[in-house]
Amino acid sequence: MSQPNFPIIDPPITREDAVNQILASIAMEELGLSHILNTEGEKLQYILGTIPGLSGPPATVEDVLSANESIRSMLDSVAQNQLFFKTKMQNALSSSEMQGAAGPTGATGATGPSGGPTGATGATGATGATGATGAAGAVGATGDTGPAGATGPTGATGATGAQGVAGAVGAIGAVGATGATGATGSVGPTGPAGPTGAAGAAGAPGAVGPTGATGTAGATGPVGPTGTNVTDTTAFAANVTGATLNVILGGVSVPLPNNQILPAGITADTANEVFTIDTEGRYRISYHVNVTVALIMGTRILINGTGVVQSTVSSLVGLSSFTNEILIDISSGDTVSLQLFGLTGPAILLGDSVGASLMIMRLS
Repeated sequence: MSQPNFPIIDPPITREDAVNQILASIAMEELGLSHILNTEGEKLQYILGTIPGLSGPPATVEDVLSANESIRSMLDSVAQNQLFFKTKMQNALSSSEMQGAAGPTGATGATGPSGGPTGATGATGATGATGATGAAGAVGATGDTGPAGATGPTGATGATGAQGVAGAVGAIGAVGATGATGATGSVGPTGPAGPTGAAGAAGAPGAVGPTGATGTAGATGPVGPTGTNVTDTTAFAANVTGATLNVILGGVSVPLPNNQILPAGITADTANEVFTIDTEGRYRISYHVNVTVALIMGTRILINGTGVVQSTVSSLVGLSSFTNEILIDISSGDTVSLQLFGLTGPAILLGDSVGASLMIMRLS
């Protein structure tokens, strides 16, 4: 059995022509149904004998019931066809635009001539006077010294050791006879020294006296000046309007006009897309993007118009929520913006909720 073949149409019809032909076919089918309904009406008139100019035997009850059943079956079929035609027409009218493949990138145009000469640098303004240094806070008074504790009692003196016994005196030599002077008798040897007496035991130490009462605390000095809080340089902005952004491959910036909290060191441009940072430091930058349907596209942070790779979220499958955060060193005068890229078509942000948001916080 051969397969059906579509006829070759020359020239080819456009999508709009195809939709118009579908709508025309629905109209023709509706016209055919109207003829069928008219025929059924004439059939009922004939059964009831109400058609002008026609006469004949009156219809029986069986004829009327049979005709009624036939007409009701036909009306049921017509009603079902009406539902089918309605669905067919709605699908034709709401069919999405089909997007063709992207064409090749055109050649880069020639670089235009350079601008005129650079204007002279304006004179530097005078430096403002230095503000007076604030007076140092007064030192708090020293608290009174508490009274000294009482001296503990002196321990008892130990007993004196016994005195050693004196050695015995040697005997005196005998006196020589009178007449010639006799030789002097030799001196007897000295007796040995008696042993030294043992030292008396040391007396027990006296008890420690009680601790004196603590003196009253001195008055607290004044509080010093508050230090610098670097997180004062923190900004936030969002988009909660459900905006539609026409994304291109190179990227489109996201406007963030709602719920803005901007410190003195961060400002937004008139389109609420580019935020300029005046204070140098290390910053934490985070963002969220939420769209109504999943899309194959990317999101990223731009610093001075250049994409930051570590901030990029780029998917190979459709996503409806994108989020990321980074730590980065910022110089004075740098700009920050949030961008959608990698898609050719519309992206619709969520409305009455966070469609997109950006937070910039200085850490040091």
